[in-house]
Amino acid sequence: CGEQPLLPYEPCNLGSINLARMLRKDGKKWVIDYDRLSSVVRSAVRFLDDVIDMSRYPTEEIDSMAKSNRKIGLGVMGFADMLARLRIPYASTEGLAAGAEVMRFINEAGHEQSASLARARGPFPNFAGSVYDRPGVLPVRNATVTTVAPTGTLSLIAGCSSGIEPFY
Repeated sequence: CGEQPLLPYEPCNLGSINLARMLRKDGKKWVIDYDRLSSVVRSAVRFLDDVIDMSRYPTEEIDSMAKSNRKIGLGVMGFADMLARLRIPYASTEGLAAGAEVMRFINEAGHEQSASLARARGPFPNFAGSVYDRPGVLPVRNATVTTVAPTGTLSLIAGCSSGIEPFY
């Protein structure tokens, strides 16, 4: 998985949020439903973290690395669909700003949930000496939380645009 930097024997544990489903009507126009998005992000981070413990890995090395670093990669799909509903041109300053805003929100909510899981379940075992092991930084459950991965087959199944790509 080139989209998620992995160490030897680390597995790829990815999930994607369909951004086209994170909208609500406000009068006659669509807006991003940040309350719903927050709830979905928190559920997805918890689910992906649970997958680490529930998976049966093919080798002891993969099992050990998965559970030592607990890397997850929560990403998105349906970005072009979301922009179309919001009537924002994909290749525009407004489109770029919308993407930055949504991903900043997902990143922050995802890391907050990972910190919450660390308080309840403990940080990832290799936390000591990691980039997160600094004064003033809350421990997290997962060494990585978000990623931007291609969602080819997944987006076909979900019936939405792929990843962050425009309509082709």
